[in-house]
Amino acid sequence: MVDLTALLADLAAESEQLDALVAELPPAGWERPTPAPGWTVAHQVAHLAWTDHVAHLAATDESAFFASVTSAPDPSRLVEDGAESFLAPPPALLARWRAGRAALAGTLAAFPPGQKMPWYGTSMSPASMATARLMETWAHGEDVADALGVRRTPTARLRHVAHLGFRTLGHGFAAHGRAVPTAPVRVELSPPAGGEPWVFGPADAADRVTGPALDFCLLVTQRRHRADLALVATGPVADEWLDVAQAFAGPPGDKREPAGGVAP
Repeated sequence: MVDLTALLADLAAESEQLDALVAELPPAGWERPTPAPGWTVAHQVAHLAWTDHVAHLAATDESAFFASVTSAPDPSRLVEDGAESFLAPPPALLARWRAGRAALAGTLAAFPPGQKMPWYGTSMSPASMATARLMETWAHGEDVADALGVRRTPTARLRHVAHLGFRTLGHGFAAHGRAVPTAPVRVELSPPAGGEPWVFGPADAADRVTGPALDFCLLVTQRRHRADLALVATGPVADEWLDVAQAFAGPPGDKREPAGGVAP
C-alpha cells in the first residue's frame, strides 16, 4: 500500500528543489534555452504549472477536464499550447506554479479512497497522479538544471521515478507502435546514495536491465540517450525497451541525441 502522505511530501520536496533553482533568477535567466527545442526555463515552469492545473481539474471537475481536451484547437499541440498559455512574467509565473501545486496536493490528499480521476488515455489514482507529477517535476527540473549549467545531486526520491519507469514498460512499446512484450523484465538499480539495489520484476526473468538508478530515470524520462548511460540490457526485450522506454503519457517525445553524435 502506497503511503500517500509520504509520497506527497516527496513531491513537495522535489518541487521546492526546482523552485529554489529558479526563484532568484534574473529575467534573462528565465529566457535561457533548455534542451527541449523552443522551450526556455520559463516554458518548463509554465508547463509544470499548466499540468498541475489540468490535473486539479481532472480531480475536481471531470467535465471541465474533458472540455479542456475537446476544445483544444490542435490536440497534437496540447502540451505546447498549454505551456504557452501559462507563460507570464517570472514573479507571476512562479506564484501561479506555487499556488497550483499546493492546490493539487491538497486535492489529492483529500481525494475519495478507491476512486480514480480521468487522465490522457487512462485514469489515475491519487498516488499515481502524485507519482506522475513527481516524475515530471524531476524531469523538467533536469532540463532547467542543464540550461543553467547546474549539476543536481540525485536523491532517494528517484525511486518513485524508477518504479514508474518500470511500470510503464508496456506503454513505451505501445506508444511506439510496437507489440507489447509478454516476457517479464527484471530491473536492478544502484541507488544514488548506495545501499541495497532497487529491484523490480521477477528474480528469475531472463531479460534484465541493470545500472545506476539515475541513468535509468534519465532514460525513461527521455532526458539522455541510452548511448550516454551506464545501463546494461540482457535479452532482446530488455534491449528493445531501452530504445522505447517512456514514463510519461502521450505520444513518443523527441528523444535526445547521443552526446557524441550518431548512436552506435
